[in-house]
Amino acid sequence: GAPFGPNGWRANAQAIAVSGGKVLAVGANDDVRHYITELTEVVDLKNATVLPGLIDSHVHIEQLAEKLAIADLAGVDTPQQAVARLTEFVRLNPLAPNEWLLGDGWDEGRWAAALPTRHLLDAAFPERPVVLKSRHGFAVWANSAALLAAGISAQVPDPVGGEIVRDADGNPSGILLNRATPLMLQKIPVITAKQYQQRLLKAMQVMANSGFVAIHQAGADQVLLQHLQILAEQGQLPLRVYVYLSSRDQPLMSQWLARGPEVDPNGWLDVRGVKAYYDGSLGARGALLLEPYSDKPGHLGTGGPQYQYPAEQVEQAFESGFQLAIHAIGDGGNRAVLDIFARQQGLPAAAHNRRHRIEHAQVLAPSDIPRLGQLGVLASMEPLHALSDRHWALQRLGTQRIDGAYAWRSLRESGATLLLNSDLPGTDYQFKSVVYAAITRQDEQQLPSGGWYPQQRLSVEEAIWGYSRAPAFAMFREQQLGQISPGFWADFTVVDQDIMRLAANNAEQILSTQILMTVIHGRQVFLAPTQ
Repeated sequence: GAPFGPNGWRANAQAIAVSGGKVLAVGANDDVRHYITELTEVVDLKNATVLPGLIDSHVHIEQLAEKLAIADLAGVDTPQQAVARLTEFVRLNPLAPNEWLLGDGWDEGRWAAALPTRHLLDAAFPERPVVLKSRHGFAVWANSAALLAAGISAQVPDPVGGEIVRDADGNPSGILLNRATPLMLQKIPVITAKQYQQRLLKAMQVMANSGFVAIHQAGADQVLLQHLQILAEQGQLPLRVYVYLSSRDQPLMSQWLARGPEVDPNGWLDVRGVKAYYDGSLGARGALLLEPYSDKPGHLGTGGPQYQYPAEQVEQAFESGFQLAIHAIGDGGNRAVLDIFARQQGLPAAAHNRRHRIEHAQVLAPSDIPRLGQLGVLASMEPLHALSDRHWALQRLGTQRIDGAYAWRSLRESGATLLLNSDLPGTDYQFKSVVYAAITRQDEQQLPSGGWYPQQRLSVEEAIWGYSRAPAFAMFREQQLGQISPGFWADFTVVDQDIMRLAANNAEQILSTQILMTVIHGRQVFLAPTQ
């Protein structure tokens, strides 16, 4: 394979020597062979491709943990299919004897003419409480054990604005609608600390199995941070975690603003940043624009104080030495955040480069694009957002503003550092999917033909850089992570295909790339099962 080094792709490299968690040497087989002793473990990668350890620089790991803990019923056509999926979920994810089985995603609108009942669930799960939220959140489907545990009987009246659907005898059928859903949802037991940690570990292991050696947690509250700290102290973290504190958690912020950033010398858990929101989303017309939305005259979106942007708290975080990661999507929101960073450069606390970030940076006025590079502000962007948003982005922005939207190439050429990431669990976090989107501006169905505004495509080297060197720089670890070079931590990802070659000739084949191995600090944390 060909490792990615400080000077780009090392097409002639064949071997890596690792010792004590660090890279000793990279080069041809003959160059590295002399490091082998009788104690050396030699791993033959069989011409696989070695990448620097992948880093997802914008995740919500607690949301992935929650998502993995419940059965996904999206796309089921019938209630019987839903039960079959639940049965398979329990087979793959054994539950404790008294643990509730939770799921979501069944379509209440699609099944409205013939809503399912508790009896179908009772037949498969007679004793375990089962609670299934609907796709749009307006309905809950539960079995008899859950109804009993929640105290929902024939004697319970319908709440205002809600309905407990009943059978011919007046007993609850198992369906609760609208404002009746909290009667059940509020009775679901709160998970224990051990369960929370187990879910976190599972989510992080899923990321490690997907080739990632580190994640940037985009907003941690007190609960999440405490559990991450416990797992770190116990040496259980399966990958490296770089934390941005949630500015929405006031007690947490008060504690850490007085305390300052915390850096782990071994790089397993760093608490060094603060995440804040300046505006809303483009899809919901909440992103702050400089001019009204093209499909909603007179409406600019919402940002700043109207969006509860914590200006004073952000300034305190800056003064306390924290790196800032501010969510901004509209061109108005991005300009305001760039203005904030520009003002900070004149303050004494700016003597140390904090490597501040704009999360998403989706829409920028042409005059603001070069400002990121000039100010040293990192653009944290999600290639898959462009593909999912393309169906309505032009309607929101119009033909002129769209040129500054999802403008990866323009930002790159203006000198900005691009961090590429997934924003999981909202979009696919698989590296192959993100890289394919970045270099083609197409979805996995290869649409649209030729790519969506293809002039903004990135090269495959830039895409790899955005998932390795750039996020390592963002976490102040560019001398330890992000490339395979002597002295660096031995963090790397092994894949089964040479994606550099595929990008030039058969880009669609990148989508079939498989992760073979993930190595962190010289330790194998994932090995794909042999065929």
